[in-house]
Amino acid sequence: MAKSGAKKVATATKTAKTKKAAPPKAKPAALVKAPALAAAPAAKAKPTASKLAAKKASPAKAKTPSKAGGLLVDKKIKELRDWRGKTLAHMRSLIKEEAPTITETIKWGGVPVWEHDGIICTGETYKQVVKLTFAKGASLKDPSQLFNSSLEGNTRRAIDIREGDTVDETAFKNLVRAAILLNSSK
Repeated sequence: MAKSGAKKVATATKTAKTKKAAPPKAKPAALVKAPALAAAPAAKAKPTASKLAAKKASPAKAKTPSKAGGLLVDKKIKELRDWRGKTLAHMRSLIKEEAPTITETIKWGGVPVWEHDGIICTGETYKQVVKLTFAKGASLKDPSQLFNSSLEGNTRRAIDIREGDTVDETAFKNLVRAAILLNSSK
């Protein structure tokens, strides 16, 4: 019995030695919190449901065309100096005829973007093609079958215009109008 008791003591001592806690490490000076000198500014109160409903019910302000974005699109068109610049300028004029209050911007490293309650379309230029990509084109009816690119996706549709191609202007304006209505119906 003495042996088993000695084993128990030895085991307990061994276990205690292995389970010793490491001494606490000191925090680096950069992580030590300094005492607050002044009270923190009060956080803004979140709007209540009634305020959000009132804001939603108020008539939306009409957007004015972005002059700065338009100037950047002008610059992009002038830089092209070939059939692509003329084609992009013509398609831009059709977009603006249909939607004079549309917002023009440049995004993604120089791509013209036309927006009205979200992206309507982009005007990308490549060596062989000017591509007008409608952000929600898959949801638009296209009875004139202007969409001839990006047909396999569930969201976008595009119109590829090659040098010398003509586009049905009325059908194109109808697509722009339908895209605006779709964005506005959110």
